[in-house]
Amino acid sequence: MTASQGTVRLTTAQAIIRWLANQYIEIDGEELRVCGGGFGIFGHGNVTCLGEALHGVQAELPLYRGQNEQGMGFAAAGYAKQWLRQRFMFCTASAGPGTMNLLTAAGLAHANRLPMLMLCGDGFVTRLPDPVLQQMENYGDPTFGVNDAFKPVVRYWDRITHPAQVIQSLPAALATMLDPADCGPAFIGLPQDVQGWAWDFPEAMFEKKLHRIRRVAPDEAEIADARAALLAAKRPMIIAGGGVQYSRAAKELAAFAEAHRIPVVETIAGRANLLAEHPLNIGPIGVTGSDSANAIAAQADVILAVGTRLQDFTTGSWTAFDARARIVAINAARHDAGKHRALPVVGDAKRAIEALGRGLDYAAPAAWVEKAQKERRAWDAYVAENVKPGNGPNSYAQAIGVVNDLCHPRDRIVAAAGGLPAEVTANWRTLGIGTVDVEFGFSCMGYEISGAWGARIAQAQREPERDTIVFIGDGSYMMMNSDLYSAALSRKKLIVLVLDNGGFAVINKLQNNTGNESFNNLLADCPTIPEPFAVDFEAHARAQGAEAVTVENPAELATAFQRAKASDRSQVIVMKVDAYEGWTTQGHAWWEVGTPEVTTSERVRAAHESQESGRARQRRGV
Repeated sequence: MTASQGTVRLTTAQAIIRWLANQYIEIDGEELRVCGGGFGIFGHGNVTCLGEALHGVQAELPLYRGQNEQGMGFAAAGYAKQWLRQRFMFCTASAGPGTMNLLTAAGLAHANRLPMLMLCGDGFVTRLPDPVLQQMENYGDPTFGVNDAFKPVVRYWDRITHPAQVIQSLPAALATMLDPADCGPAFIGLPQDVQGWAWDFPEAMFEKKLHRIRRVAPDEAEIADARAALLAAKRPMIIAGGGVQYSRAAKELAAFAEAHRIPVVETIAGRANLLAEHPLNIGPIGVTGSDSANAIAAQADVILAVGTRLQDFTTGSWTAFDARARIVAINAARHDAGKHRALPVVGDAKRAIEALGRGLDYAAPAAWVEKAQKERRAWDAYVAENVKPGNGPNSYAQAIGVVNDLCHPRDRIVAAAGGLPAEVTANWRTLGIGTVDVEFGFSCMGYEISGAWGARIAQAQREPERDTIVFIGDGSYMMMNSDLYSAALSRKKLIVLVLDNGGFAVINKLQNNTGNESFNNLLADCPTIPEPFAVDFEAHARAQGAEAVTVENPAELATAFQRAKASDRSQVIVMKVDAYEGWTTQGHAWWEVGTPEVTTSERVRAAHESQESGRARQRRGV
């Protein structure tokens, strides 16, 4: 490298990495690099140039070697969640299938509004060697390639065709990732020739820059409208979403609820906004919610929705609320604040809650609060019985109860897709604010171990003495487990509970509940499997570097979990659970699924009629 007259000659790849290493953010009075490093699998599309640039900054931007690009993206999402979207990781993949493997992870980050930077190989701008290895030729548009597939699932997309373009592209990508309203993944395609091209970059570009996440103040007129709606409420309710945590507004939310005596329910993403013991925490809402939250949701006349996009599992496909209920939606994103005739309050959750409460002389009627708390006590009694060992065959709920009793309040719980999001959401009693990550924004099977690896990398930077605990079914484990090896290699301890029910049991349950026969979900019901056999999950986990044990019941699980807590190595505990019994049967709101209008099966016809009867309560949007 040479410098003259305020410029420095660098390759495109070197400039990108040098710029990233000099971007900082202030968190709790500490200045940290906003990019915590990256996850990478090298191929011919990124190893020679981007790999060369990354080699020189290993201390500043550590590169974690992934096993699968999709898993790398999940890990980056888990890292961003743990840091409350204040920091992110990049993922680098080669041109072709390596990059395409990141598509699902980009969808997950987009749906969950999470920052993630993808630096991915691309074809040659000159096209001189075309067609090249792994190139997908588009016969009618030679500029159109596989990287264009990311456009629907990212918030920012660019393809660098000249080194100078990164001067504009990098700040734009970072601004997107740090913006509360537009937060999501950013994709930068790096053609293989352009990565190595050099240019005289201005030295000022690489000066240290300190970023702060914007807190947008709400409009005074919108606050006035929200305040008027609340003052008229006889049965108010707060829905606390994941945006409460990203705004670091859990304390303000609790204070507002306490000051005005308003019951609070939680979404799946907002599952740890209040401690379980908080007197105004009425439980999780929706399809995988609680009888307590859904009971008051059906009667509430004013609903203050804070930091939630009101996904169908929260709204019961818009049957959970009285059709006449007024929704006031506080959200940093205009898109989410205006859903279903809501009174929008566009702005930062913390600032909006403070503004709404300023001078507000209001308290919910005592009878309404007492009713909500009575419902919560009944739900707590149900959960206590539901998680009790020995109340039936081994179940997800029993395993959740064991861990809940023995974990530390600051341990992090990770689950995703399958039956465990419902079981964790319904049965987990929150011990620490912001300690639960149930990935249900995109409902990605396979997120669990990879996402937990990323979370553990972040957690180790702030709370190294705490554990990251994974609940995963056998179906998700088989779908993606290789980052158990990543965690072992990088010495990032995980405690993984593999709960084996013999296949995709929760979808089998949905299949049965809609009148269908079990087919192709449980291994025993797959006609193309002549002789099903069990996977030796314990041996498999040991082969990937973890310590592992198989237990027969919740009592043995408790003993194994205590041993796992005491170890400094990744742990896998395997327990079989029943595929048909032991599910949480209460607390479920109606959920819209497609069922056959025409069928020869009486059971399917009856299930269709039953399903359609729930539509009468469905709130009509505008």
